Amino acid sequence: MATITLKGLPDDLYERIRKRAAEHRRSINSEIIFCLERIFQPRRMEPASFLSQVDRLRRKTRISPLTDEILRAAKEEGRP
Repeated sequence: MATITLKGLPDDLYERIRKRAAEHRRSINSEIIFCLERIFQPRRMEPASFLSQVDRLRRKTRISPLTDEILRAAKEEGRP
């Protein structure tokens, strides 16, 4: 495995990593690896699953889908 040394890490960022590591009962090194893995290996979601989550969120927030007509009207209202 490779080893990386970080130089110039801002104190406030280090403190946030340290606190997050403590919350998750991980070492600082393990927390950094976890965060990097999450960023560079995003989980893939099936389109049907994604749309299902969107529908659930839409029902929960009661936001209706934006149609072309709604967007067009909003643009026209904002123009002099």
